[in-house]
Amino acid sequence: MLSSIHLLQPHLLSLLRIVSSLVLFSYGTQKILHFPVAASVPPMGSLPWIAGLIELILGFLVLVGFQTRIAAFVLSGLMAFAYFIGHAGKSFYPAQNGGVAAILFCFVFLYLVAAGAGPLSVDGLMKRNRAAA
Repeated sequence: MLSSIHLLQPHLLSLLRIVSSLVLFSYGTQKILHFPVAASVPPMGSLPWIAGLIELILGFLVLVGFQTRIAAFVLSGLMAFAYFIGHAGKSFYPAQNGGVAAILFCFVFLYLVAAGAGPLSVDGLMKRNRAAA
C-alpha cells in the first residue's frame, strides 16, 4: 500500500499546488477584480490592494505552475507579512487572531519553494521538453 501511495506523491504535490494557489488567487480576484463580491474592497494603491495584486498575479503563476519556486517564495513572504502585520498583534494564537489561513499559506508556499511544481505544471512540461531535446 505504501508503494502505491508513493507513486501518487508527484501528482498529489501538483494537486496541493493547484488547490492552494486557486484559493489564494480567489483572494486576489476579490480584492482587485471585485469577484466574488465582498462586503468591502481595499482602496486602490493601499497595502491590502497591493497584496491582492500580488496574490492575483503570482497566485495565477503558481496555479499554472510557471516559475513556481520564485512565485511561491514571494507568496510565502507575503503571507508571513500578512500574518505579522494583520494578525499577530491581536493575539498570540492564530485561532484567536484570524491568521490561520495566512500561516498555512506561508508554509504551503514555502514547501512549494523546496518541492517545485510537480509534474502537472508548465515547469514540468518545460523540464520534460528539455530532457527530450
